[in-house]
Amino acid sequence: MSSSPTDAGGALAGAGLALASMCCVQFGASLSMPLAQGVGVFRATALRLAFAALILLLWRRPPLLSALRREPALALLGFAMAGMLLGFFAALRTLPQGLTVAVNLLGPLLLAWREDGRRWRWPLLALIGILALSRHGERWVADAAGLAWAALSAACWAAYIVLLRRAGQTGGGIDGVVLALPVAALAAAPWAWLDGGAWPQATALLRLAGLSLLMPALPYLLELEALRRMPAFSFGVLMSLEPAIAVLAGACLLGQTPTPLQLAGMLLATAACLGALRDG
Repeated sequence: MSSSPTDAGGALAGAGLALASMCCVQFGASLSMPLAQGVGVFRATALRLAFAALILLLWRRPPLLSALRREPALALLGFAMAGMLLGFFAALRTLPQGLTVAVNLLGPLLLAWREDGRRWRWPLLALIGILALSRHGERWVADAAGLAWAALSAACWAAYIVLLRRAGQTGGGIDGVVLALPVAALAAAPWAWLDGGAWPQATALLRLAGLSLLMPALPYLLELEALRRMPAFSFGVLMSLEPAIAVLAGACLLGQTPTPLQLAGMLLATAACLGALRDG
């Protein structure tokens, strides 16, 4: 049975929202890395989550405690958010942005494969593209600590997708994300003391507050709306575009020029996304 025009339009809108979210994440990460290195990666991430939670709570003003008691999954969503961001930015200390995102993508890819194993060819094609994006010149750029942090972020990303979709289906909607963010900020707060040195001055705090809108506040809201419009499988494989966007953000903002092999990987990842969306 073919899809109705309404279903097709909703899936297309979901794909656009997911793409906008990925651009916010990757360009936001590139913009924030110089500041995070000066302030401390864990401290900057914890403060970013705190600012995002405060901004969205002031905007929506949901009943925080009663909602968390009614839907415990929102607390788990907050922990997944914190682990995803802490692992991602910790990995960026030693891994290139494209490779970090490639490892992160393994979480959604495994989730997509579990959702529908019959569509194995598209995750496999995306994985080949990811491997190409992970190659720099004549060597692999990786270290054990960075890979471990990226793997943690990947696991949290997969959990985040499942829990975020549940928040949308149980009626939490945008308020579900707003309610989960304070939990994420509290979960990340102890990590802020792992970074030594003085705390950031007012100018740096204002920059972190602005960057918290670009990442994580806006991407969370965009991804929630995307997951309400498209299947989890298509959303998971669509995330294979993230390494390509990461390479583009690095080239535009950090002067990281992609190699021909990385460009080939971007094309393979794009082909996998288009194939998965066509099947979906």
